[in-house]
Amino acid sequence: MKNHRFFTICLLLFLLLCSVFLGILFGSVTVRPSDVFAALAGKNTGSTAWVLITTVRVPRVLGGLFAGIGLACAGVILQTVMNNSLASPNTIGVNSGSGFAVMLSMLFFPANSPALPLFAFLGALLTTLAIYLLAALSDSSRTTIILAGITVSSFLSAGINTVKLLDTDITINLTSFMIGSLSGLTAAKLMLPCAGIAAAFLVSLLFAKPLNMLGLGDDIARSLGLHVAPTRFALLVLSSVLAGCVVSYAGLLSFIGLIVPHICRRLFGNDARILLPASALLGGSFVILCDLLGRVLFSPFELPAGILMSFIGGPFFLYLLLKRKGGRRVNA
Repeated sequence: MKNHRFFTICLLLFLLLCSVFLGILFGSVTVRPSDVFAALAGKNTGSTAWVLITTVRVPRVLGGLFAGIGLACAGVILQTVMNNSLASPNTIGVNSGSGFAVMLSMLFFPANSPALPLFAFLGALLTTLAIYLLAALSDSSRTTIILAGITVSSFLSAGINTVKLLDTDITINLTSFMIGSLSGLTAAKLMLPCAGIAAAFLVSLLFAKPLNMLGLGDDIARSLGLHVAPTRFALLVLSSVLAGCVVSYAGLLSFIGLIVPHICRRLFGNDARILLPASALLGGSFVILCDLLGRVLFSPFELPAGILMSFIGGPFFLYLLLKRKGGRRVNA
């Protein structure tokens, strides 16, 4: 079993490395593999290929990598904390809360303000807490959590539309933000949110054991000595940091936090010590490849990565709904 897990992790790592290389290599303009290696080694500086690779392709691939890590790990955490196999930053409205906060910040700060990740985090956290509170006040079933997310998302969508009416200049960049896109990323724009994602991911690894305890249910977790309430709150904060930082630069990318954790559970089981790093590897590959397909399939035109993810995620979500229709409890 351990050999199987090690081999599968190696395959996921290889897939990620291949995705990164292909993401740098291909696009509306294809560069040679030798140019990629030269640029990564710091050679041929100043050439057209070097400028394209270092200022456009590498930031875009890094943005996709960290977006996949953030949303996939946020999905693992939310599904466990909320005891709901259908929970993810997209399906329960966390992305919408983060997006609404970002839209609000654009009313007061420039679009590239360092305050955007902070607003995105606060929006994600407040939305997560609101949904969890609504579910806790009722029967806390899987259906209740999803319905609470839909309810909160409807209010947030109304808020986003209100902001659009208040400031028409925001509407110019709104389409890419609402769909989710990695175009136009720069190293400066990525620095703060990617640092937040990396820090939150490392901290979440330290919470792997408490996450496993929460997956067993509150009563068993307490009997094992876990302080359930503060641990759950800390994990909700981590998931908000992960999702909010992604939204601050990539917009409302959807379904990564739903699809990737489910695939990794099929491969590795429910142990968060393996599930979190495996989801990070597969999530990064998934986003990079979706963005790459969006650039290549309709070249020279570009299809935002969020559209491809919705095409994949919609049927997958429907499949999960039909599969869980019998009400069988699934621990995350």
